[in-house]
Amino acid sequence: MDSIVAHSPSLSSSLAPVSTTVIVSPCAACKILRRRCAADKCVLAPYFPPSEPLKFTIAHRVFGASNIIKFLQELPEPQRADAVSSMVYEANARLRDPVYGCAGAICQLQHQVSELQAQLAKAQAEVVNMKYQQANLLALICMEVTHHQRPVSNDDSPVSQSPERPNNLQSNDACFIDDDNLGSLWEPLWT
Repeated sequence: MDSIVAHSPSLSSSLAPVSTTVIVSPCAACKILRRRCAADKCVLAPYFPPSEPLKFTIAHRVFGASNIIKFLQELPEPQRADAVSSMVYEANARLRDPVYGCAGAICQLQHQVSELQAQLAKAQAEVVNMKYQQANLLALICMEVTHHQRPVSNDDSPVSQSPERPNNLQSNDACFIDDDNLGSLWEPLWT
């Protein structure tokens, strides 16, 4: 019976495995390097898909294909995607700035952070100075109010106040700055 199945064209075609041909496009790296790409064995295929040829072109210009392959083979599988994105970023920076590359961009950003920190420190000092001036102004106003609300007798000494007045106007404790310090009130903190 086995020989009948093997010789019968109608039965053998129905039992034979169907071979489907899947045409896989080579990865961008293999396409640019003009070599055959076995996608399951190609180290570059997972990181340089055929839809992104510019990604490999940029990295290839700076690092070279053999260095990229060697570097990826030395890394564990989970770290390769990050390594490829780092190489592409460095290659972009190196093409924009051939001398400094990423280091130039990092240095420029660090300089910008330093300038912004200095501006922030200056603004914070100005806020502290304004608060100090505001407190001094309030103290001066408080002193003026207490001086103008006290009745003065003929001999220029303060007269005791009547019990109807509020407690906060009866003593000089409402103001926290004495008259001796008025000369230094308007000196700025930040010079």
